[in-house]
Amino acid sequence: MKYSTKLSDALHILVFLNMGAGQRITSARIAESVKTNPAYIRQLMVALKSAGIITSSQGQAKAELTRQPGEITVLDVYRAIEGNKPLLHWDIDTNPECGVGIYVQLSIADFYQEIQRAAEQKMQAISLQDIIDRYDKKLNELEQKSERELTP
Repeated sequence: MKYSTKLSDALHILVFLNMGAGQRITSARIAESVKTNPAYIRQLMVALKSAGIITSSQGQAKAELTRQPGEITVLDVYRAIEGNKPLLHWDIDTNPECGVGIYVQLSIADFYQEIQRAAEQKMQAISLQDIIDRYDKKLNELEQKSERELTP
């Protein structure tokens, strides 16, 4: 089963742009970090720009956040990238002549909608700044671990 990594890739782009604020950052450079192709990065950046999360000019490698990282939520990014697409999908192609086939999917759909609402509430509570802070913490922990390993 194929799943989308667009949200995590878009968040990766935003962290990258924040860290390189004011610098010339090409889609090729970001694509290297995400380990994908520049066209895909540009596609995500167009969606982020359309949602008002970043500004950019075609042909100029100077995209920037439109707001402070603490003002951009994971839900903002999710909606910019995925629109109203739900996280979980139920099977709508079941046998209509089977009671289980019909009603189990409707029952599952109810729970999936509850999960969607809960996930969106959590995404609303997490900002890009939270992700940047966690990144900094993880990087610091890794650096400290490396230093300890090098100390005789």
